[in-house]
Amino acid sequence: MIRTQEALHSAMLQLLEQKSYEQISVREIVATAGIGYNTFFRHHPSKDSLLEAIADKQISALFQLSLPVLDAKDLRSASNTLLSFVQENWSIWKTLLTGGAAGVVREEFLRQAQVVANVRGKPERLMPPDLGTTLIVSGVLELITWWLKQTNPLPIDHMAEIMDTTLVHPIIAAGSRKRSQ
Repeated sequence: MIRTQEALHSAMLQLLEQKSYEQISVREIVATAGIGYNTFFRHHPSKDSLLEAIADKQISALFQLSLPVLDAKDLRSASNTLLSFVQENWSIWKTLLTGGAAGVVREEFLRQAQVVANVRGKPERLMPPDLGTTLIVSGVLELITWWLKQTNPLPIDHMAEIMDTTLVHPIIAAGSRKRSQ
């Protein structure tokens, strides 16, 4: 079962490197994975489900690494940790964000981030937690997508500084201020 899941994930990512998500069929996925057509449906009801599982796995791993750093209130380290994870999984993230699956990744990233925001947010603040989360997720994904497309990508430290000073820190600061009455 685990080998089949890994084969499906690998096949989807391989196909996303070659063509857009919309152009990929379940038949191509199973052929690339070397499994039977019906076997696919024992694991996933659709190719959307497979892509969501891949995105969920990557984003969950990213959150597992980043949340402890955020708890320490070291936003630059959180940005560094996030970007290091993306760099270690460069081909997967490049495929997901530039291969036609960016919408699914964004929705899953936003879903998981909203869960965290709902637990940590304070509604009496200037910026509602769900708005701050949406702005950070959108900005971070755009920044990462830009980075992945570069032929000579900036170093992680430089990208973390950009992410922290232009996106994360200002939005977190706005979310920390109380509303004026």
